Amino acid sequence: MPYSIAIDGPAGAGKSTIAKAVSKELGYVYIDTGAMYRTVGLYCLLNGISITDEDTVVDRIKDIDISIAYDDEGVQQVFLNGENVSTKIRTQEVGEAASTVSQYQPVRDKLVSLQQKLASTTSVVMDGRDIGSKVLPNADTKIYLTASVKERARRRANELREKGETCDIEEVEKEIEERDYRDMHRENSPLVQVPDAVLVDSSNLTIDETIDKILDIAMHR
Repeated sequence: MPYSIAIDGPAGAGKSTIAKAVSKELGYVYIDTGAMYRTVGLYCLLNGISITDEDTVVDRIKDIDISIAYDDEGVQQVFLNGENVSTKIRTQEVGEAASTVSQYQPVRDKLVSLQQKLASTTSVVMDGRDIGSKVLPNADTKIYLTASVKERARRRANELREKGETCDIEEVEKEIEERDYRDMHRENSPLVQVPDAVLVDSSNLTIDETIDKILDIAMHR
């Protein structure tokens, strides 16, 4: 039987980094659900579709084919209509677009269906905002991974600087707070810590300590 680990939490909590490492350690497939929403956001930006125009976004998602493949090292590659967009989806602008389009239920329905199909055939570690609550409500292990806004902003600013982008730490903090509010108050599949999820606060933990903690939780379920 496939085993599933659901990791939810707010933006910048390190979900992707941690989920990738946990899946590698266990030999499971890592599924980055956020990358799928980012791909929808990228499609809208590339095609001049207003991300706030729900009707048009919903109408056009039928033209979007999103597929996932894994390279020789097991790293997830995301394809939009046959083109590998794994690098293109990692900008701040695409992240903001993803946060908006992910509020539309038909967009969620399309992607959740794909995510559930993947998890039904193989053991997975999946991260996002609503994995434990909506996508994999029967996941074997559920984690709610978070960190303080200040710490998440610090990490995000470091990421941007490493990419050669300039940023204002206060601006990054403000963006994270706004995104938290949007994610937690959206009508469709808001970010919540489900009752059976284990809370892991990584504010004062290293990446390795966080990985070890989650592996320990998964091993003792």
